[in-house]
Amino acid sequence: MNFEKALNERIDFINEGLKTYLKPQYPEIIYEAMGYSVFAGGKRLRPLLLLGACEACGGDIKETLPFACAIEIIHTYTLIHDDLPAMDNDDYRRGKLTCHKAFSEDIAILAGDGLLNMGFEIMLEAAVKSGDPKFTKAAYTVGSLCGVKGTIGGQVVDLLSETKKADEKTLLYIHKAKTAALIEAALKAGALIGGADEETLAKLETAANKLGLAFQIKDDLLDITGTAEVLGKPIGSDDKNGKSTYISVFGLEKAQKDYLSLSEEANEIFESLGEKGAFLAEYCRRLVDRIN
Repeated sequence: MNFEKALNERIDFINEGLKTYLKPQYPEIIYEAMGYSVFAGGKRLRPLLLLGACEACGGDIKETLPFACAIEIIHTYTLIHDDLPAMDNDDYRRGKLTCHKAFSEDIAILAGDGLLNMGFEIMLEAAVKSGDPKFTKAAYTVGSLCGVKGTIGGQVVDLLSETKKADEKTLLYIHKAKTAALIEAALKAGALIGGADEETLAKLETAANKLGLAFQIKDDLLDITGTAEVLGKPIGSDDKNGKSTYISVFGLEKAQKDYLSLSEEANEIFESLGEKGAFLAEYCRRLVDRIN
């Protein structure tokens, strides 16, 4: 497999789908704000994992397009709301003004709301059209992991922990719910569409938790070791906002060590899926060395 070719083809596949769903219509400003954030230069991590999981389980990745787009759209809603003045109050993301700075706070809130709803419209439309319960299960999986039991719950505890140092248990909950949950949603939704059995779903859930925590640790590391030019946003924002991070709770040395071990453990699970999981395993390997 030519990984670079496959990666670029899949990113193009996802982006073309996103353009279709986010085609401007009335009222134009809300579509402009939603599109501005979706096409602000994201890595398409979650939809790529979704495609890879489907493929690893023997499925046709063409069937995943609505879900791949939906997971990216839902992820973008979380970023818009995360950047708001009432949350992290960030001015830049991916080297561009955040949505509330490029437009206005009220439009940014509505853009986030619009993207969240659009994500579920896309998934449910696909489920209704197909009549296949695997698509309904995939949509339910995403819904169960991006609500109060997942990303929203993680954001709540994250906010409550800003004025005090989180303990180890609380920090791990925040990272599992706020970061790993959507990665788990992507992997499990793709696997369900691919026809995975319960054993494989359990494996991917374990891999998602390890990969999600590793991904968040890397973000924490980059916040103190990276540069604003490469990251596309100011460094040191976690410290500025009084956030507890893996580094502040466990220390830099353990953070670096755990990042590598968690990444390797997740990759071992992907490799256990065999030849069909080759893209997923290689993509995970490359995430280890990311610089933004």
